[in-house]
Amino acid sequence: MTRKTDYTNSAQQRLLQLVDLLAGHELGGLAPGQIARAMDCNASTVTRDLDNLKSAGWAEQTKTETWRLSPHVVQLSLRHAAAMRLARTEFDDVTQRYGNH
Repeated sequence: MTRKTDYTNSAQQRLLQLVDLLAGHELGGLAPGQIARAMDCNASTVTRDLDNLKSAGWAEQTKTETWRLSPHVVQLSLRHAAAMRLARTEFDDVTQRYGNH
């Protein structure tokens, strides 16, 4: 199905790319300059994006002034995993209930 309107927003897309970039760098983090080079944007844009992620609880600055994802991201992952376990249990219960008749 082809969409008639494009609702994407470049700033929001860049924030999502930044989250992806920070993933896997939880120990050492990434310096703003590294982020700017990797994302092919200027330092002021990176600073603004990092501040937005920090305000939302998605990123944090380390003691060495690098940036990494915050524990909030892991907490989201754990909530998702718990919801999937619950769904699996409920599905198994229904399957067992209907399978025994």
